[in-house]
Amino acid sequence: MNSTHIKNILIYAAILGLGLGVGRIATKVPQWLAPAYVEGNFQSYYPDASTKVVLYGTKTCPYCQQTRAYLSERNIPYADVDVSHAGKGQQDYRSFGESAVPVILIGNRRITGFKQSVIEAALEQLPRPPAR
Repeated sequence: MNSTHIKNILIYAAILGLGLGVGRIATKVPQWLAPAYVEGNFQSYYPDASTKVVLYGTKTCPYCQQTRAYLSERNIPYADVDVSHAGKGQQDYRSFGESAVPVILIGNRRITGFKQSVIEAALEQLPRPPAR
């Protein structure tokens, strides 16, 4: 092989590598452009007036487990809805149009996925209970 062939092979390899890299990055762009949460009136999804956090998830989802652990460690009460079983919880989850779990309702925010900083910000915006 002469130097021209080697040069052409290296150029083709660089183009292929660049194309693969751009392809991998392009699949992430929608995630980067998606809002951190959706704001809305989710009152009808809360089981009662005292519940301020609802977690829609499954028992086997590691991100759902991480969310449960996060909320439990901070003594934040929440309703845990398993969407793998037919019923109102699964219907509610489907009404969001989501395809991933967990979906977390905190006040007027709907968060998809375990995003600690977004969850913390949503918890901060909840009204504080009156001091005793």
